[in-house]
Amino acid sequence: MVATHGRIWQFAHCETDAIRRLASELKISPLLARVLVGRQITSREAGLKFFSRKLTELHDPELLPGVSQAAERVVAAIKEGRLITIYGDYDVDGVTSTSLLWHCIKLAGGRAEYYIPSRLEEGYGLNVGAIETLAAQDASQLVVSVDCGITSVAEARRAKELGLELIITDHHQFAGTLPEETILVHPRLPGDYPFGDLCGAGVAFKLAWAICTRLGDGKKASPRMKEFLLSAIGLAAIGTVADVVPLVGENRVLVHYGLSTINEKSSVGLKALLKAAGLADKSAIAADDIGFGIGPRINAAGRLGQARLAVELLTTDNEPRAQQLAAYLDELNKSRQTLERKMLKQAKELVTEHPTWGDERALVLTHDEWHAGILGIVAGRVAEHFQRPTILLGPSASVEVLQGSGRSFAGFNLHSGLMACGESLMTFGGHHAAVGMKVARLRVDEFRAALVEYVAQNHAVEPGAAPLLIDAEVMLSEINARAIEELDLLAPFGNTNPRPMFAATNVELAAPPKTMGEGGRHLSLLLRQQQTTIRAVAFGQGEWAEEIATPPRIKLAFQPVINEFRGQRNVDLHVKDWAPV
Repeated sequence: MVATHGRIWQFAHCETDAIRRLASELKISPLLARVLVGRQITSREAGLKFFSRKLTELHDPELLPGVSQAAERVVAAIKEGRLITIYGDYDVDGVTSTSLLWHCIKLAGGRAEYYIPSRLEEGYGLNVGAIETLAAQDASQLVVSVDCGITSVAEARRAKELGLELIITDHHQFAGTLPEETILVHPRLPGDYPFGDLCGAGVAFKLAWAICTRLGDGKKASPRMKEFLLSAIGLAAIGTVADVVPLVGENRVLVHYGLSTINEKSSVGLKALLKAAGLADKSAIAADDIGFGIGPRINAAGRLGQARLAVELLTTDNEPRAQQLAAYLDELNKSRQTLERKMLKQAKELVTEHPTWGDERALVLTHDEWHAGILGIVAGRVAEHFQRPTILLGPSASVEVLQGSGRSFAGFNLHSGLMACGESLMTFGGHHAAVGMKVARLRVDEFRAALVEYVAQNHAVEPGAAPLLIDAEVMLSEINARAIEELDLLAPFGNTNPRPMFAATNVELAAPPKTMGEGGRHLSLLLRQQQTTIRAVAFGQGEWAEEIATPPRIKLAFQPVINEFRGQRNVDLHVKDWAPV
């Protein structure tokens, strides 16, 4: 390990003989072989399997616990002409899950509606008020939850009391008790399903697949429904990338094929969204485009209480309406960015004002101006900046109650942390990396102390010490367009399969650093090493400008990308860390 400006760099261990052998066996460059070996892919068979990404690697949906019964009930409701309401979450995963299943049911000739709870007024998941509203509108309808519901014991019980048929499809962490007297579809329920890391849209896709086969000959979907499923992979891919589930196994296959269908088979609404995000002219959509372009615009709608509009965008076939909605989501995203910057600044100021908090193993911060819909994304920024698990709390409908979101850091199981502090909380839920909760205002200090103590006793990583994983040290001359295109064989990139990270040393600035973006948030660099000059960007690190200009030579950690702009393709480095040599 090497200590640097901001983080500790941990270099992947690679044996020269293993690199040479794998490069020869797979007929790939030593650079790509070095990355594979460092990621424990050391044999020809393992390499070919990793590169394959075949649709045939998707598991039979009938293996998914509960999907057979759920598909049969949905098909029966379609044939009976009953209304089917899809109850989704307000994030990208929930919006894409809802849209995917809505398209499936409508294409099959069914009556489909959707219900997305207000993040600000109703909160996450199923709620009794919504169940009662739906039952009052039509007690004979079938309600199918997507991306939520596995902890909704009381809500499922209320649906049963009202005679409302309910199917729950989800992928989140179980509570101690599962909902009863309803069909549950979840990849981690007891059964034979071999992949537990599907997101909500992945589960919805499997349910749609099972529905389509039943509407066909029982084994295969009709050509029309098969074409739908191939296009629906695009929505599943957006949900999978945005929900930051591991991009391995089935998720890797879904995203690989889904990215190509986004280009080839986009709906009217998705095409309008691509245009609003500046992605319409890209030759190929990448996972990064979902993470930084498509996802934030869909998410902004949910964060600011307008998630239904995101579903409308992804389900409409009216082009003028699609363009109007896409433009509105783009404006919402800009508003979200402004709020996010303000809240991040306030969070940093709170830590500065309370010096002892900066030494603690977790952060619990509160502010009465914070917007509930932005808490989670800012908690992630704060966790990354201070390098420790972070909870942010803001106002709720009740003056006596604060609602919050938390993000983990360096692999800490934040959900387990909340379970250990449960006595201090009113409600909580989520998973190891992201959580939500409500806490009485008078018990915030108690909650903070309990969480800090639990993290100190159960998390080995010291604040500031989480390593930055480096695949290899390279010369800048090795990083050209051809090399990056070959490295893209590792794509799609995301959780557990990150874009390759390299280090280079004895690098000098070929020109003074420049800040760019609103408020000088980002840093633009022109780097030189021997005879090679290359452009680099450090996003969100405009504050480095003065310091990085001082030393004559630096070393840096970076991810190389191909930047497409106005038909031109150029090599860029995304700088993640640096240190003087």
